[in-house]
Amino acid sequence: MAVLERKWPVLGRHERAAEWLQVWTDLGREPRTIDAYARGLAEYLMMCERENVEPLTAGRAHIAVYVRELISCPSRRGANVVSIDSGSGLANATIQQRLVPVRLFYDFLMEEGQRDSNPVGRGRYTPGRRRGGRERGLAPRLTKLPWMRTERRWTDVLAVATEEPIRNRVMLALAYDAALRREELCSLRTDDLDPAHRTPAGPG
Repeated sequence: MAVLERKWPVLGRHERAAEWLQVWTDLGREPRTIDAYARGLAEYLMMCERENVEPLTAGRAHIAVYVRELISCPSRRGANVVSIDSGSGLANATIQQRLVPVRLFYDFLMEEGQRDSNPVGRGRYTPGRRRGGRERGLAPRLTKLPWMRTERRWTDVLAVATEEPIRNRVMLALAYDAALRREELCSLRTDDLDPAHRTPAGPG
């Protein structure tokens, strides 16, 4: 703990936070995991100090302030770089990661009888709600859509392919038309093809 407190002095100013991290250390968690938990919790505690909030009694509104800070945090890749999936400098997955130690810390306080509820929340099932009755957490989880080439980029690929040997052109056509992965394409045999329908033969 001394190393963590030297790295993030705010942990030394909050006894329960240091106690929670010590519990995880005693349970044999990997040092990198402890370091990540310490960083996430330290950032939250620093927000509490800036906002004059007592972490042990913080509510959902205070967690929302922390989330707002996370989604407006500039990217380490540069002030002008904005993450597409979060609308900010931090990716949605990073924001979720920063909330994990805060959520676990409040779980610990509940187990110790210090709190009755966890202000971070996890998203929970609520009968009668739309979208499968699932209530979103404070920071919704975003799923990236698959990246697709533009028509111009596909035209560029085809222009390059016209200069390739016929073997490579056939493989490109097969990969595209039959939606084959690279490993599947390279493992094709002549008896895997159905000449009558000009497609790869089905299983069996």
